[in-house]
Amino acid sequence: MPSRLSPSGFKPLADTAIFTPVQLGSLKLNHRIIQAPLTRMRGVKESEGVWGPGDIAVEYYSQRANKGGLQLTEATNISLLASGYPGIPGVFTPAQIAGWKRVTDAVHAKGGFIYCQIWHVGRASSSKLLGGKQTVSSSDIPIKGNAVDGTDYAADPPRPMTVEEIQEIVKDFGAAAKKCIEAGFDGVEIHGANGYLLEQFLHDNVNKRTDAYGGSVENRCRFPLEVIKSVTSAIGADKVGIRLSPYNYFQDTKDSNPNVHWAYLCNQIATLPSENQMAYVHMVEPRFDEVLDEQGKMDALAAYSKDPTEGVEAEVTAKAGINSLVPFQRILAKGGVKFLAAGNFDRDNMETKIASGDADAIVMGRLFIANPDLPKRLAEGLPLNKYDRTTFYGADPPTKGYTDYPAYEAEVAA
Repeated sequence: MPSRLSPSGFKPLADTAIFTPVQLGSLKLNHRIIQAPLTRMRGVKESEGVWGPGDIAVEYYSQRANKGGLQLTEATNISLLASGYPGIPGVFTPAQIAGWKRVTDAVHAKGGFIYCQIWHVGRASSSKLLGGKQTVSSSDIPIKGNAVDGTDYAADPPRPMTVEEIQEIVKDFGAAAKKCIEAGFDGVEIHGANGYLLEQFLHDNVNKRTDAYGGSVENRCRFPLEVIKSVTSAIGADKVGIRLSPYNYFQDTKDSNPNVHWAYLCNQIATLPSENQMAYVHMVEPRFDEVLDEQGKMDALAAYSKDPTEGVEAEVTAKAGINSLVPFQRILAKGGVKFLAAGNFDRDNMETKIASGDADAIVMGRLFIANPDLPKRLAEGLPLNKYDRTTFYGADPPTKGYTDYPAYEAEVAA
């Protein structure tokens, strides 16, 4: 029999696996639709290089809060020198913490949960944006093109971090996590994806070090694993997740063997001591790319990918295909680590991902930008607002494309 459709012509998902509860660390979620971490560049300037969440951020997160649902904040600077963009809030000053407390209070008032995504951008910045300080990375290889302020990356290259600096940033992540809890967050997500600092150590086309933090996959994973241990020790492992993107090409990252290398990292995460065992790992699907379409990305990966079956069930790999998140999910599941999947999900393909057991929750970004009541719309089979890409990273006025998307009732009433 055909699936029951709503009056709008869309299949309601309320009775599917999407709307079943799931335990994510210390949180019991009512459903499995999670708001993605979305850089929006709407912070209020506090001082040079320092921004915090203002009134419209409180409204934005409150609009998208829903009972028993989880939101992940925009990437948030762990320190003054972690930033690569103007308008990005941090969590290292008293005013920033107070601003975030207003956000978390608003989310909790609606029965929702919220994690803060914490990051350091590494080489994805410029000395102008860092008060004259040179950017840092695993190596001295710059990104091609220009930074957001127009600086030519090649003319302003990063310098390799010293071991002492690596250890300081490990501590900075732990300290930032504590400040997030002070600000009322339910937990934190470590940003280890999308070409930012931790991923600059993971990808072997960027990390050319010859010390204990470079060379072998074991060494390249050392820094991210130390950050995980620092953060979980600081606030409790059941309040921590991490975002990873093994198939990332963004910001000139392109690993030679992502399947085997990230399988190693997942094995390390899955076998961490209980006091460091994270609530979840959040990964980006291989099909997603900032430039290539889905087929183009999968074709590009297929040209050099190696079979990932070392240490992974061969039958799972054969069924899912060589380039797939499924083998990573299976590794992590053995350690009791939940798995979140992101990347070009919609109402038509998300249900299968959950029902198959290939993910525990789906992380959605662009649709959450345009639909503050996204879970309701998906549950009831309601039509979706279209997003305006031109307003993703700032707009004039800043509320445009940020807090002016209507909820369904308001849209109908209008």
